[in-house]
Amino acid sequence: MTSLAPLPAQRAARPAAGWKLTPRTGMSVLGAEIRKGLLSQLAHPVGHIIMLTISTVLYLGMQYVMGQGELRRDLIPETLVAISGYWFLHYGSLVMVADLVEEKRGGTYAQSHMSPAPPWVFMMGRLFTASLMGLMVAVVATVVPMLVTGVTIPLKFAALLPYALVVVNVLAFTFVLAAIAINSPMVGALHSLFTSLVILLNGSMMPLGLYPDWLAVVARFLPTTLGIEATTKVLFDGASLGDIWSDGTLPWLLAYTFALVLFGGWIFARNQRRAVRDGRLGQY
Repeated sequence: MTSLAPLPAQRAARPAAGWKLTPRTGMSVLGAEIRKGLLSQLAHPVGHIIMLTISTVLYLGMQYVMGQGELRRDLIPETLVAISGYWFLHYGSLVMVADLVEEKRGGTYAQSHMSPAPPWVFMMGRLFTASLMGLMVAVVATVVPMLVTGVTIPLKFAALLPYALVVVNVLAFTFVLAAIAINSPMVGALHSLFTSLVILLNGSMMPLGLYPDWLAVVARFLPTTLGIEATTKVLFDGASLGDIWSDGTLPWLLAYTFALVLFGGWIFARNQRRAVRDGRLGQY
């Protein structure tokens, strides 16, 4: 009885003999992936400049329309916190997904599996690069409107925790989209759908408290909304971490973030395993 020979993709997915994932080797692979990603992104700066322009013009135009011909300075600080989360999510996930789809179609995603390092290390490198691009746009999209309108956002140490969870929300959701991109090039449609819902409902247009109750409940199921709500309560309503814990905002935010991280890890492992099994690492 003869056994079937493994597919090339399966052979590529096996760790090389003698190679071990240690903090040193992992950081080396991760650093190389980040460097490759940054060089690729910075080779075409015009696209980023256009996106930076869109991010500021879109927000100011949106606030001008919502204010019926004026910029409502009483609403802008809260919406600026939300728009920063939106652009971090939108551009970071766009860079991550677009690069992954392009690499799959070009065959370089499959080639990366010739390395003995596990695939999730490369995904972490891509996520880091995409996050830097998203952070760049988020900072500009927040600071420029502040300078134009003359408003400021108060800085409070207690707000770091809920906003850090916004960042984790975004990274986990970006990882979910990237995991879907491994198996489907149609992930672009999902990206457009979810990011459109986020900018409409996470408080970027107007504070969440001004939405109808039922719509605010729906909005809290989207990435960033719960974190933005908790952050703005601390920054603008004078709430403490104990206050947002006792009213349920912080526990729900922690549970939502934890669930999103677990789901991202699960769907990546599942889709990666299917792509290797079906020999579709280099094609759709």
